Amino acid sequence: MTTWWPYARLAAAALALAAIIAQLARSLENALATTTEWGQHLPTVAANFFSFFTILSNLLAAIVLIVAAIWALRHRRDTELEPTWLAVLLVCVSTYMIVTGIVYNTLLRGVELPQGSTVPWSNEVLHVVFPLFLLADLLFAPRRRALRWRTVAIAALFPIVWVVYTMIRANFIIAPATGETWWYPYPFLNPHIVPGGYLGVAGYIIGIAIAIIGVACFVVWVGRRRARSAELHPQV
Repeated sequence: MTTWWPYARLAAAALALAAIIAQLARSLENALATTTEWGQHLPTVAANFFSFFTILSNLLAAIVLIVAAIWALRHRRDTELEPTWLAVLLVCVSTYMIVTGIVYNTLLRGVELPQGSTVPWSNEVLHVVFPLFLLADLLFAPRRRALRWRTVAIAALFPIVWVVYTMIRANFIIAPATGETWWYPYPFLNPHIVPGGYLGVAGYIIGIAIAIIGVACFVVWVGRRRARSAELHPQV
């Protein structure tokens, strides 16, 4: 597995990047086809596209997997464990991708989002296929390094920053698809439609925060367990 897993990572990353590019092209195509000034504002459309947690987490995961694959190929003749900085990045992106898969398939599957039509195969790659690969990477990728539990706090930083950015930015943007004077990437973050307004949104945010922390704990635990098992049962 040590010899071919880097290539699996590269293939998965390439598929995710292709899916991101395909969906971005569709979003820009939708924008150019609209007749409103705000709908055709490509900088806003592009900024909105890269404001989705799904897009950001997939993009980060693809980059980290490419880096991890290059590192593994450069060290294919030794048995060195992945460096700590790389192990931390893998914990972060694995957490984000697993949460992306859980949230989409429990809260958003079948819900029509206001940004316009999606590319079906791209949608499945970004929300199902790539998250499943990151889960497989967590469970089976060689050279797993054990990390301290404080890595969970590191993994939580990006989602916190993203939520703050999203909730502040939302009321400064005209929604390209609807012309509303606000734009939220996901329905459960929109206080204008969530029962209870901002209080209801806070409930969703707290729930997802618990999920992120829980998944991060699981990812760190798996890494620690696999590293301990490798020490007890070294490969020959």
